[in-house]
Amino acid sequence: MPGSPKFRSMFGSRRLVTSAVAVGAVLAALGGFAPAASASETATSGDGAALAVTPPMGWNDWAHYQCGYNEATILANANALVSTGLAAKGYNTVTIDDCWMNTSRDAAGNLVANPTLFPDGMAYVGTYLHKLGLKFGIYEDAGTSTCGGYAGSWNHWTQDADLFASWGVDYLKLDGCNLPSVSGQTGEQTYQSAYAAMGAALKASGRDIVFSESAPAYFQGTTDWDTVLGWTGQYGQLWREGSDIATYSASSPNTSRWASVLNNYGYNNPIHRYESPGNWNDPDFIIAGDGGLTADESRSQLSLWAEMGSPLILSDNVSALSASSVADLGNSAVIAVDQDSLGSPGYVVSQNGTLDVLTRPLANGDRAVAILNRSSSSVSASTTAAAAGFVGGSGCSYSVHDLWAGTTSTTSGAISTTIAAHGTALLRITPSSGCGATTTTGQITENSGQCVDDSGSGTANGNPIILYGCTGNANQQWTQPGDGTVRTLGECLDVPSSATAAGTYVDLAACNGSAGQQWTYQTDGNLVNPDSGDCLDAYGGSTANLTKLDIWPCGDNQANQTWSLP
Repeated sequence: MPGSPKFRSMFGSRRLVTSAVAVGAVLAALGGFAPAASASETATSGDGAALAVTPPMGWNDWAHYQCGYNEATILANANALVSTGLAAKGYNTVTIDDCWMNTSRDAAGNLVANPTLFPDGMAYVGTYLHKLGLKFGIYEDAGTSTCGGYAGSWNHWTQDADLFASWGVDYLKLDGCNLPSVSGQTGEQTYQSAYAAMGAALKASGRDIVFSESAPAYFQGTTDWDTVLGWTGQYGQLWREGSDIATYSASSPNTSRWASVLNNYGYNNPIHRYESPGNWNDPDFIIAGDGGLTADESRSQLSLWAEMGSPLILSDNVSALSASSVADLGNSAVIAVDQDSLGSPGYVVSQNGTLDVLTRPLANGDRAVAILNRSSSSVSASTTAAAAGFVGGSGCSYSVHDLWAGTTSTTSGAISTTIAAHGTALLRITPSSGCGATTTTGQITENSGQCVDDSGSGTANGNPIILYGCTGNANQQWTQPGDGTVRTLGECLDVPSSATAAGTYVDLAACNGSAGQQWTYQTDGNLVNPDSGDCLDAYGGSTANLTKLDIWPCGDNQANQTWSLP
């Protein structure tokens, strides 16, 4: 997965993902909005078996080695996964990234491993990994050549899928550099046809091969991004949806990579609507324990990726990991959050510029709460069981398990902790009997990152609803009780008098069951008022504080109509 600017696709520097997901049933069960059903569904193997029902885990060479690896490098890291115990914790897929093959195919049109780098060949590598109890992953590209200039899979879909199957490949990462222009197709249509073709070829190969797609990353920042995210899940199980994580530099091993972790977390968490079992957003590699991150930053990345239900794919020199890094990477309680069978990713409850609070529903009724400290100083942080989504009840109490400290406390609702600079607390909240139902509460953010805000915290009928910088205050906390309404401070997001004219400003009003207070959340991020058929819209496309919100005809992936709901 070359991320250097020297690697170019038809859209510029290569990027890497999420597919559309059938999340409706899960969200409905949680009492929140179910995005409208899309055409995409969890991709399966050729025999119909579901693949990657929890986020894939493993190791990939790219972020640490780039092209500076060979067969011995790959097998040494595989052996280290086993000897450190990380493989037994779930890091069991070893993937070889770009640069493993020759620049041209053989006389029969087959891909050829570079004989200098891989003197024993890829079938040998697959057999070796399988004997260790590991799975074998490999990289290719949907274009005419890979990002590094090696032979791509364009129009060799079946031939390459069959070859990979013959080598014992269990996981394919298909990048998106150098796709040609096709007459009569948009760039987005060309990408879809290519990934659909490889998905079909993998299903027909006779081997279960998890399919990691990179198509969405090539559209990040364009109006087609959500469109691509909407179809990717039909063909594979996970996808890179944005820019690459910063790579390790042997000449400058301590150069900070923390900003890159925050960047990838930042583009990944708002699109949790595309995830469900068998379909995963992939914000790129886990670099925790490698150069460029402090111990607290490393634990932060693990916490945030687990909270978001992201693949945990290490990219470091496993043999060189410290004992404490191995212990952190193998923290079973943190891994259990990531691998939770409900497959419902965490969402942002609140952000105030210093602290991000996220909550994640878990299969047994617990909630995982992550609190990120963005600041460069230690802070005291607090939240509540109610903010995590618990309704409470008479005699209700909560066990709070700190998954990094390994401690447990009991509370009636208040939760507090001290978080180191750039650290993230990861807490598992377990309710006692009688704690009642859960609800979905959190901030609503526009594509720019601004929050939907009840102006001045007013509760009188007609109070304006605006865009404003996220504060974490109560007037930016929106609850979805499951009846189609969106509420804050006990009142409803409202189109006045059930007006249907485009440009009508929305407001806050007493909940009355009117059609103007009904909203449907679509998978592409639109929040639609069914009475008018129009979308919630930031007026004039502005992202400035105090911009009023209105209803307006739904556009094609318009940024000012794309919302991230809890």
